[in-house]
Amino acid sequence: MAEAYYFVSDLHVGGDEQLQECEFEAEFIGFLQTLESTDEDAELIILGDAFGLWEFTETDGIQKFDELVDHHPKLFEQFRKTGENVTITLIPGNHDAELAGYSEYIKRLREFNVELDPTLSLERTVADRTIWIEHGMQQDSHNRMPEFGNPRANPLGYFVNRHITSKAGQLSGRGRYNWLKDIQSLTPLEEIPDWIASNYFYREMSPFLRYAALPFLLLFNVSLLYLVVLIVGDSGLFGANAATKATGEILRDLGFVGSLIEFVFLVNLVVVSLLFVISIPLYFFARDVRKTLERFDLVRSEKPTESPDKTYVEAAKRVFRERPDVAAYIYGHTHRVSLTNVGERVIINTGTWLKRLHRTPTWIGLLPPVYYPSFRLNYFRICEEDGDVLVEYHTIQKEAPKELTLLQRLLSRKPKSDPKIPERTVIGGSKREVVESASKE
Repeated sequence: MAEAYYFVSDLHVGGDEQLQECEFEAEFIGFLQTLESTDEDAELIILGDAFGLWEFTETDGIQKFDELVDHHPKLFEQFRKTGENVTITLIPGNHDAELAGYSEYIKRLREFNVELDPTLSLERTVADRTIWIEHGMQQDSHNRMPEFGNPRANPLGYFVNRHITSKAGQLSGRGRYNWLKDIQSLTPLEEIPDWIASNYFYREMSPFLRYAALPFLLLFNVSLLYLVVLIVGDSGLFGANAATKATGEILRDLGFVGSLIEFVFLVNLVVVSLLFVISIPLYFFARDVRKTLERFDLVRSEKPTESPDKTYVEAAKRVFRERPDVAAYIYGHTHRVSLTNVGERVIINTGTWLKRLHRTPTWIGLLPPVYYPSFRLNYFRICEEDGDVLVEYHTIQKEAPKELTLLQRLLSRKPKSDPKIPERTVIGGSKREVVESASKE
């Protein structure tokens, strides 16, 4: 057994065309170089989805590995160097489950000093306590492996990635901003329609159409308020008639600009009136369609009833009940890094090194949301300290890419920072102490 264990997951390196780009490759190579020079007896465990094998559609089997090496020679050479100093263990996730289906992968990865363990879960011992390690896809109904190791027994998620994510990688270079490849960074998948609408409006739409439609969309909510004022004003209630006259005078004082605003109000009011006429039958139709899509988990429920991590927490608690010796349950898959305390134990989600997209509404008007990009490159280190299990959380700085347009930045506010994770968590046999310090993220 090693003295210290390092955990990462969900690198998703590889795929068709534009998906071959790895935006964090330099940082990950730097992380591997620190392990290459470490003096401790360490093991790096990659919890699955190291490679995006699902996203290769023009090659099969072990040929996908050849493409990975050809496109990322520096990364694999660093694997070779780091693996001479520390043990590197890789288990398959759902996106690279084929690693468990072709025995040739074991030999090929060993050439780069990476030990492939084609199993669903691993165990390691620290301070006489057990660390439970798995990718996590078996807790996801859309990505659960019906027959692990069989490359022809694939879940629903395989076909989604095969026909949507891979196609996005093939087509992304044709866009004005090469944004389609970021589809693999989007979670949950129910965000895809809104994300596509957002990128079409802010990036692909003809600038003439965009800026012609912008005032109508920005003033849509104001137009609704103006309509209410007109209706109430005609009724003579609450002095709204005076407010209507005052509004008209203000618009006239603005000259051409006022006339333009009044024209926008008029157009929006016509649109609102038309929508009102057809809203009743559309409401029942849309409600029925939404309920159908919710049954197939293709859209988010209007009122989420449970945490997205519920199934993983339940799986961890089940392991804790059956295995009192387990101190930590570690998984990835969901791309949401976290550390959750459960009594004397912890549940750890290793997150992802992919770019992350944060949905952010616009300030005003009827405009598509903006998706802010960021990176949260991180890893966990677990070792023994004074007879206890020490869990350390580390981050590697990488600035968010400056890829939003000026319009997107003007119309939205940068999202709040992610919840912080303790840099040190100590798990003892009869006691547990958490020490929090300012996380440099």
